Amino acid sequence: MKVEYIVVFITVPDSKTANNIAKKLVEEKLAACVNIVKDINSIYYWKGNIENDDELLLIVKTRLEIFEKLTDFVKKIHPYTVPEVIALPIIAGSDSYLKWIDDTLYR
Repeated sequence: MKVEYIVVFITVPDSKTANNIAKKLVEEKLAACVNIVKDINSIYYWKGNIENDDELLLIVKTRLEIFEKLTDFVKKIHPYTVPEVIALPIIAGSDSYLKWIDDTLYR
C-alpha cells in the first residue's frame, strides 16, 4: 500500500503559538486543515531531566510529499529547539475528503 496522505503531530507551548503555526501552515498550503487540541500534558526527557509541561497539540492533515517542506517551515517559526514534528500514515479516508486535501494543498 502506498501512503500519500499523512497526519502530522506538532506540540506547542501556548495558544498564541498554536494559532500562529496553524494559520501559517494553511496559508502556505502546507496543510489542508489543522486541529488544535488544548490541555494536553507532556512528560519527556530533556537534557537529562524529566520534564512535565502543559502543551497544545496540532493535528495537521497533509500529503507525505509535503512533509519535508512542512517540517523545515515549522522549524523556522517554532519556539522549541527541537519541535515535535511526526507523521502517521492515513491508510484510508473518504474519497471526497482526500480529494479536498489534494485540491487545497501546495502543488
